[in-house]
Amino acid sequence: MNIYKTAVNNPITTILVFVAVAIFGIFSLVQLPIDLLPHIETTRIMVITAYPGASAEDIEENVTKPMENSLNGVDDLKHITSKSKENISVVTLEFEYGTDTDVATADIRDKLDVVTNQLPDDVNTPIIFKFSTDEIPILLMTIKAKESWSGLAKIIDERVSTPLARVNGVGTVSVSGLPERQLQVYCDPYKMEAYGVTIEGISQVIAYENRSIPAGTMDVGSNTYSLRVDQEFVDAQELLNIVIGTRNGANIYLKDVATVSDTQEERSQESYNNGTRAGIMIVQKQTGANSVEISKKVKKGVGGYP
Repeated sequence: MNIYKTAVNNPITTILVFVAVAIFGIFSLVQLPIDLLPHIETTRIMVITAYPGASAEDIEENVTKPMENSLNGVDDLKHITSKSKENISVVTLEFEYGTDTDVATADIRDKLDVVTNQLPDDVNTPIIFKFSTDEIPILLMTIKAKESWSGLAKIIDERVSTPLARVNGVGTVSVSGLPERQLQVYCDPYKMEAYGVTIEGISQVIAYENRSIPAGTMDVGSNTYSLRVDQEFVDAQELLNIVIGTRNGANIYLKDVATVSDTQEERSQESYNNGTRAGIMIVQKQTGANSVEISKKVKKGVGGYP
């Protein structure tokens, strides 16, 4: 009963203590991060491997099975499942509860380093995907343009997504659904036959000409300068003037057998917003960041909100 007696006999002190507790509680409430879900890491890790142009049977035989045989030796592994589809292989590893996923990821990476040499040459580097609630986007925004649709991807990358990625608390900013610029070369088979050139030869010449490679160093006094040959194409007209071969001592130019179109890449999927073609910008936050505050900063950064 002494605590109650002391509180009654010292009302001012008691009031000050309760005021201090209230102030501390309000301060903690303001600083408390707000999120839809707590930070949760599952015990599942996926290994995604792309093999462009391959059928599901080829991927199962040449990619999935070798990877499964190698990853079966990972420590604390509970289950391993796989899916082989056209162009892609997905191997899912489930670990025992309580397993350190960072250690498991490192072990998976070591196993992949060994099996990669056994995969076909055209197989892309396997991607390790470890899911957690922090991977859930906090903001999805659509992007539309009436004028410069072809240049929208570059504009968004340079003026929107890159600056937003520097906002404190933002993890990643990714953009999908926007068309990429592409220079398409249309070859005339009759002209190619007349000049004696092939598609493979034209492709090799274009790849060789469109390069940016180091060219050594140059010493000037006490200074050393790096040299680089920058020969990447910027305009479609530059492709037309490259030499793809010779015939009877005369050069054969690409414009003699083909036309070049500066257009957009062909897409198998497109995104729309309210019936209008659009792109999607996905914003993810860093671990422990306040979702509400980050969303407000991002919206202010794109000029959509005050």
